[in-house]
Amino acid sequence: MKSMLKVEKIEVRYSSVPVIHDVSFHVNEGELVSVVGANGSGKTTLLKTVAGTLHPSRGMIEFENEDISGSAAKDIVRKGITYVPEERRIFGPLSVEENLKLGAYIIENMAEIARQMDYVYSLFPVLKARHKQAGGTLSGGEQQMLAIGRGLMSDPKLLMLDEPSLGLMPKLVDEMLEAVAQLKEAGKTILLVEQNVREALEMADRGYVLQTGRTIYKGTGKDLLETDIVKKAFLGL
Repeated sequence: MKSMLKVEKIEVRYSSVPVIHDVSFHVNEGELVSVVGANGSGKTTLLKTVAGTLHPSRGMIEFENEDISGSAAKDIVRKGITYVPEERRIFGPLSVEENLKLGAYIIENMAEIARQMDYVYSLFPVLKARHKQAGGTLSGGEQQMLAIGRGLMSDPKLLMLDEPSLGLMPKLVDEMLEAVAQLKEAGKTILLVEQNVREALEMADRGYVLQTGRTIYKGTGKDLLETDIVKKAFLGL
């Protein structure tokens, strides 16, 4: 299996305080890899570092065998990595369609943009029905769909999702995670941070458990679900 992303012993600091300590992990092409852990364990920091909004003070990040450790976020997007943050960050006054088109800013071929928009609308039909509606008037679940859809518009090689179900009603949580599963089935390579640990690990090829900025367990999703710490800390067993 071809390795797409390789993170080797990175340390990440906020000011002078290390918050990620010697973390290593990898994502192979076509895999869904889940990163789980308690709030404050460093999951979002990890994704931001891969996305280039933060940079490691030590260690290396490779994407398709190229060192991107010091690359700017805008350059990382062009290399094929898209990060969908938990804050969503949609543009409220702009329509759904306009928000989606902003996600395709690195694509110059209009036919390709149209194909990607059709794909997003097939994944999230409600966005097609509301394509002229202002993004800020959508429900929380619809805004999350829009954020993911915008991330897909550049047809990324690696899609990083940060808490896609955060703050959603239970029914919408199921719909959102089903959409992530569909992306996996379609062959997308996904790095997922998700608060619903059972669901995140059940759909994952592999997973990593973070605690206070360190990797304490790694393995297949199925194996991690059987570990005592996951059972006790996240599943209430």
